[in-house]
Amino acid sequence: LKSYDKLPIKVFLVWSHSGHNGRVLMMKKFLVIVVLGFLLGGCVNESGARMGLFTAKSPVAVTIKGDIFVGWAVGDITGSGTIDIQSAVNPETSCVGEFRYTSTWTKVGKGTRIFPFASIGTQPQDLKFKGEKNSLEIGENNLIREYVTINPGTEGGGSKTTIGNNCLFMISSHIAHDCKVGNEVVIANNVPLGGHVTIEDSVVIGGNSAVQQFTRVGKFAMIGGMCGVVRDVIPYGIAHGNRSILQGLNLIGLRRKNIPNKDIKVLSNAYKEIFKNENLTENLNTLSTEFKENELVVEVVSFIEKDKKRPICTPFSK
Repeated sequence: LKSYDKLPIKVFLVWSHSGHNGRVLMMKKFLVIVVLGFLLGGCVNESGARMGLFTAKSPVAVTIKGDIFVGWAVGDITGSGTIDIQSAVNPETSCVGEFRYTSTWTKVGKGTRIFPFASIGTQPQDLKFKGEKNSLEIGENNLIREYVTINPGTEGGGSKTTIGNNCLFMISSHIAHDCKVGNEVVIANNVPLGGHVTIEDSVVIGGNSAVQQFTRVGKFAMIGGMCGVVRDVIPYGIAHGNRSILQGLNLIGLRRKNIPNKDIKVLSNAYKEIFKNENLTENLNTLSTEFKENELVVEVVSFIEKDKKRPICTPFSK
């Protein structure tokens, strides 16, 4: 099984020893698998290793060294095997579970685990996509659970989707084309991110929420469950509601990250000044110099001023 050049014959041998009787039945299965084998025979990486659609009935581990681009359909019809993707330098591996589908130029970092039935790197759900070259880069030590879908980029968004390190994508979450997801992000069950969304580090998004395309969510922000996020959420903010409304600061998250209490207090006071009324621009212009010397406050102000075309989620959002 180190070489998949004779993939259909190998699969036929697997089926012929699986205990099925009847020549006609075996021939039908053989013909179907021959066709699939030639159509979805896998991709060849830079070192010439070939990864095909089917593996043997007994447990099999395929190790590929170097920069790993997982392409086309790689899986296991028996549910008994795993694919170990190993760095040439570091012995740690990325484990890809059986019965998942990967396509395009997809790079997976070491230690990342992709569970069964996930669809990683398949064609973006964008009618403007015309088959142009695109890519998906996934960092290290991520958990990508069952039925998660992650799409590569499109020409209109830089042709690249990126995922950081140490993230958890729960069952049936979706990362659309051209998204940028940071480190230590938690996205709960059934959460879709629209195209071109930016999720900064240490964000938590509750189950059954949805993030509209082009939306930004700042670092350490928390989104409640069943929330439609249609405006940008500031760093360290908490938002929830049918349509996202800023409810305050993620104080628990700040303390868990061992942010000093004095800095949290300054941020809390600055928050009250920034959002004391709906005139956000004027409030920022008149913000005390004392607040602007605090690193946390600077991050919030910079986030708001970075893209003035985007609406900001506030306590007054409707």
